[in-house]
Amino acid sequence: MSGFVDGAVVAGIDGSASAVQAAVWAGGEAVRRGRPLRLVQVYALPQVKAPVAFGTHEQVRAGLAERAEGWLADAKAAVLAGHPGLELVTAAREWSPVTALVQESQHAELVVLGSRGLGGFTGVLVGSTAVAVAAHAHCPIVVVRGRNPHELPPRTGPVVVGSDGSPDSEAAIAFACEEARLRDTALVAVHAWSDVLADGMLRPHPLQENAAEIEAAERGKMAEQLAGWQRKYPGLAIELEVVRGRPVRTLLERGEAAQLIVVGCRGRGGFTGMLLGSTSQALIAHSPCPVAVVRPGGSTK
Repeated sequence: MSGFVDGAVVAGIDGSASAVQAAVWAGGEAVRRGRPLRLVQVYALPQVKAPVAFGTHEQVRAGLAERAEGWLADAKAAVLAGHPGLELVTAAREWSPVTALVQESQHAELVVLGSRGLGGFTGVLVGSTAVAVAAHAHCPIVVVRGRNPHELPPRTGPVVVGSDGSPDSEAAIAFACEEARLRDTALVAVHAWSDVLADGMLRPHPLQENAAEIEAAERGKMAEQLAGWQRKYPGLAIELEVVRGRPVRTLLERGEAAQLIVVGCRGRGGFTGMLLGSTSQALIAHSPCPVAVVRPGGSTK
């Protein structure tokens, strides 16, 4: 039995310092949301043709399970040192990390991962594995990062959300608004447009329209989208930034002063394919703060 806890904040543990930092960050998120925290370590038997060289399958399995429990105990101690009294459970699971995380997301309010890994989560944020988790998860996913690999994630600054004005970005905005409220900070909604790109592809011909007119139209579309959220969160300071440029560069720049970046995993315009290729890789690899990925239509609970 895996003992799923419905509505918990789930943190993936793999024995790395990055995962422990992510777990402590997840603990703070659980406290803000009034939710329990579930620490999960996923391990799998190595695929070898001659397992006798490493001991029997049961010996290897027992060793991996023991190591998993040790990593979970270390992460639990770190979390409770920063958040004493937090309701916390742990689970060591033998399975594929991606499959296990996606299953965890069916029950979780949020899944939190570190930006670098060891053990069972090695490579979980590299290439197709990250795309798979974000593409199939049933709740928002957060990748915890700091200004540099050895720094803790920032705790001050606004929440920044990237939006393209499409219905698909509504879930990301909803998540970002709630995060800003929970953190008692401002929300900066960023929309980047380009006269070179259209739907993520190079335009066959340069735009003939006046750039100022395009920007005014884009700002009007974004203002209309945000108006409903401002009414829902009347006490939340929402700042709208419409800029001419590339979405990734713009978000990375705004992230330098932020405590969280929120993006949707699909969209149109500048944010098309946010989790399909170089755009997502750039944010995950270089963001100076945690990054939340929210699927359109997915639960933000």
